[in-house]
Amino acid sequence: MQALPIAAAGLLDAANRFDASAARTAAEPLDDLVRETVERVQARTEVKANAAVIRTADEMTGTLLDMFA
Repeated sequence: MQALPIAAAGLLDAANRFDASAARTAAEPLDDLVRETVERVQARTEVKANAAVIRTADEMTGTLLDMFA
């Protein structure tokens, strides 16, 4: 199933973007606060979306296995 590796990669990418934005804000708090805040909100939303894909794929796999059991 392709959903799991794609969602896992998206999850990792979003987490990395969030961390990078937080590090930039810590280094220069007032440099571009609005842009960095938007970046973190987008990354957080992407983390939630990718986690939902992983949960759904897991549920679908479980349902499929139950059908064959």
